[in-house]
Amino acid sequence: MASTHPKALNHPVVHVSYNDAINYCNYMGKRLPTEPEWEWAARGGLYDKRFPWGDEDDVSRKNTWQGTFPDRNTMEDGYLGTAPVGSYEPNGYGLYDVSGNVWEWVNDKYDDQMIVLKGGSYLCHIDYCYRYRVAARMGNTPDSSSGNTGFRCAYSTN
Repeated sequence: MASTHPKALNHPVVHVSYNDAINYCNYMGKRLPTEPEWEWAARGGLYDKRFPWGDEDDVSRKNTWQGTFPDRNTMEDGYLGTAPVGSYEPNGYGLYDVSGNVWEWVNDKYDDQMIVLKGGSYLCHIDYCYRYRVAARMGNTPDSSSGNTGFRCAYSTN
């Protein structure tokens, strides 16, 4: 179900529920990462840092809201919505966009009714949703989807 719109071809997939992400991963012979796996991978070899690149909140390294939320996005990062995958430097493990751009489902429960999302999105702002930090998390119901929610697959090596 790939988009055929030329401007969307390199963007992350969005409007995917947890249930859809699980089914896709199973179909591909992969799985969703667990929350600890996602955090370890997102840190890119760094220890105890806020972001995949260190502790400084750097607009040039992620796609988040700049300006006054929700009234005005100055688009200092160049994007109003999702950014094409790979628009920012990868982390130490070569992973792109683990801070900002789109929330990512992981295979862990947030509470009895919700599943964990990691990474933050283009709608996050330091004054509103400072959850684009590696350790931050959010929960949502497994049947929910939105324009700022996606996923990435993982696989086991053994």
